[in-house]
Amino acid sequence: MNRAIAAALWLGLSALTASPVLAGEAGDAVFAERGPWSLEGRDLNWTMHVEGPQVPGFLPIDDGSVTLTQATDPSDKQPVLQLVQKTDARTRRIGPFPISGGDPVLTFFLEQTTRDMARLTGGSPFYIRNRIKEALFQGGQIVPQDDESVASFQPFARDPNAARMGGFQTLTLTFVLGDPAQPIRELRAETQGETPGYVNRMALQ
Repeated sequence: MNRAIAAALWLGLSALTASPVLAGEAGDAVFAERGPWSLEGRDLNWTMHVEGPQVPGFLPIDDGSVTLTQATDPSDKQPVLQLVQKTDARTRRIGPFPISGGDPVLTFFLEQTTRDMARLTGGSPFYIRNRIKEALFQGGQIVPQDDESVASFQPFARDPNAARMGGFQTLTLTFVLGDPAQPIRELRAETQGETPGYVNRMALQ
């Protein structure tokens, strides 16, 4: 059920109304049940790097970070999760997220990639989000490598609108995974070739 909750968080829906979604093996690994989260005073930190062409509204990040931390909901004094993103220009807090819900970092990464692609192509974020969701739940491949595995997806490779995507038809989403119950070690979104040269990379420290 947590895979459905993670998807619901990403789509901005209520977890109470989410329906379970069947995924392939690669999608199952990415949306593994990592909750309930218990940080016990130990924040989790990912480095963040985003690059792409100079387009109004697009924010490249040279040396940023995303921190997953535990906080207290002032309304009911219950523990919740919160993300703190630091970039070259600003610091912002994102959340709260439920302790027992899906993976907030995965949710953040997918939404960041969706919004960046929409800004750089002028495309609909709703269309982009749905195509990525379909790829994660229905496609992809996973390859074991020593003590980890690598799941990868190409959500727009066969898209009927690929010719109008300005190079994003080559977008590959890659997730480096260890123990299924542990946080995702690395999350990458990359296009191939010089155009548009988009990279969104987060690595667990």
